[in-house]
Amino acid sequence: SSWLLLAPLLTPPIPVITAPPCLLCPEGAHRFQWIRNLVPEFGISSSHVKVLSSPTEFYELLKVQIKAAKQRVVMASLYLGTGLLEQELVDCLEETLEKSLQAKGSPDLRVSILLDYTRGSRGRKNSRTMLIPLLQRFPEQVRVSLFHTPNLRGLLRLLIPERFNETIGLQHIKVYLFDDNVILSGANLSDLYFTNRQDRYVLLRDSPEIADFFTELVDAIGDVSLQLQQDDTVQMMEGMVHPYQGDKVAYCEIANRRVMEVINSARTRQELLHAKTFHSSQPGSSLLSQQGSQASGSLKPEPDTWIYPLIQMKPFGIQIDEMVTETLLTEAERDARVYLTTGYFNLTQAYMDLILGTRAEYRILLASPEVNGFFGAKGVAGAIPAAYVYIEHQFYSEVCYLQQQERVQLQEYSRAGWTFHAKGLWLYLAGSDLPCLTLIGSPNFGYRSVHRDLEAQVAIVTENKALQQQLHQEQEQLYLCSGVVSTSTFEQPNRYVKLWVKLVTPLIKNFF
Repeated sequence: SSWLLLAPLLTPPIPVITAPPCLLCPEGAHRFQWIRNLVPEFGISSSHVKVLSSPTEFYELLKVQIKAAKQRVVMASLYLGTGLLEQELVDCLEETLEKSLQAKGSPDLRVSILLDYTRGSRGRKNSRTMLIPLLQRFPEQVRVSLFHTPNLRGLLRLLIPERFNETIGLQHIKVYLFDDNVILSGANLSDLYFTNRQDRYVLLRDSPEIADFFTELVDAIGDVSLQLQQDDTVQMMEGMVHPYQGDKVAYCEIANRRVMEVINSARTRQELLHAKTFHSSQPGSSLLSQQGSQASGSLKPEPDTWIYPLIQMKPFGIQIDEMVTETLLTEAERDARVYLTTGYFNLTQAYMDLILGTRAEYRILLASPEVNGFFGAKGVAGAIPAAYVYIEHQFYSEVCYLQQQERVQLQEYSRAGWTFHAKGLWLYLAGSDLPCLTLIGSPNFGYRSVHRDLEAQVAIVTENKALQQQLHQEQEQLYLCSGVVSTSTFEQPNRYVKLWVKLVTPLIKNFF
C-alpha cells in the first residue's frame, strides 16, 4: 500500500521556536532590521511600490509588462493553465521574442520559466504543451525548467496516481519579473487567477537589485530542475544529480548550496552598498559631488521602505521564512494587531501555539467552504473543504477553551461567484492605525508551506504613510468580504462534517 510508504512523512516533527537572530538595532533604525542578519536588505523608495487589488488588474499588468520587456522575463509559478487567457500570455511572449529577434544584432531578451513538474505535466494538454512552441521557435532565448521534488521517488512515485502525487511536494513560488520590475503574488498563471479568484499582488517598479536577486533564485532552482526539451521530453543539465533517480542527499546538498549562494552573495552585495551609502552620507564626505549629482537628478531618493526576501525550502534544509515568521509572531507586543490571511487554514502547530500563547491581537481571515478552491471537486478532493472546516472548528474550540475569543478572532471570506486564495499578514504596532510591515508571496502558513514545498515571499517594511495606507486599504478590502466566526457558525447545515472526514483528517492534513 502506498500509505505504508507515506508513513515516515505522516509524523509531524516537534516544532522548534527559533529565537530572533538579533533584536538590537542601531538607534533610529527601524525595528525589523534584524531580518538582514539572514537575508539581503533592499532599501527602496515607497514610490516604487504599488499594491494591486484585483485578478483583472494583475492579468492586464502581466501582459503590459511582457510586451514592454527588453532584457528579461522571468516567471516562476506552480503551473501555466491551458485556456484562452493563458494562450494570450504565451502569444504576448512570442510577440516580444519575435521583436527582439528582429532587432539589430543578437537578441537581448531572455525568457526563463520555472514550473512544477507534476502539476505542469498533468493531463494531455498541459503547461508543457503550451510552452513547447516557444522552445521550438526560440531555442536560444527560452528556458523552461520543471522542478521535481526529491521526496517523490522509487515505489512512492510509481504507486501514487496523478494529482495525488502533488501532495508530496511542489514548486510553489510565484514571482513574475520583467526587466527591473517585479510582481510578488500568491497567484498562479491560470484563468481563475485572472478573473474571479481573489489573491494578493504587489508591484516593485524600477528595482534592479531585487529583480537580480529573484532572477538568480529562479536560475538556481532551474539549474537543479528538469529542463523541458522541444520534443516534450525532459533532461537534467549536464553533471547535475537527478532529483528522483540520483542520490537524494547529494541532490539536496547541491540544491542547498546553489540557493544559499544566491542569498549570501546578494546579502554581501547589499551590505557593501549599505556601508558605501552610509559612509558617503557622513559629514566631511564629498558634499560637492553629492550636490552635483542631486542637481543632475542621478541621486536616488532616500529609502523609506525595505524589502526582505524570505525563502523556505525545507527539503533543502532552508527555513528562513519559518524563522522570520515565528520571530514576528513571538515579538508582536501587547496591543499590536496582526491580520493574518490564508486560502487554506491549516496552520502548523508552532504557528498555532504562538498565536494562542502570545500577547498581540489576531484577526485571521480564511475561506468559507463555498469559496474554497476545492469546493465542488470530484472524488476525494470534494471532501477537502469539509476537512478545513473540521480543522477550523478544532482551532476555534481551543480559542474558546483558553477564553481568547476577544484577542484571537476568526473571519471567513465569502463572495458569490468567487474563490479565495489570498495569503500573508499585516502587522500594526501598538497604538498605530496603519501597518508598518506586510508579508506577501506564496506561503500559506500550513504544514506543506513549511515542510514540503518551495516557497518565497517578501517582508515589506515601510515608514511611508502613503504606502502604509495602501497596505491598510488592501487589508480592509479583503476583510470587508468576511463574517466573524462564532459557535453558531459550526451549527449551520453546510458545516456538517462526516465521521470519515473527521477520522481521516488528522492522518492526511500534512498533505494539503
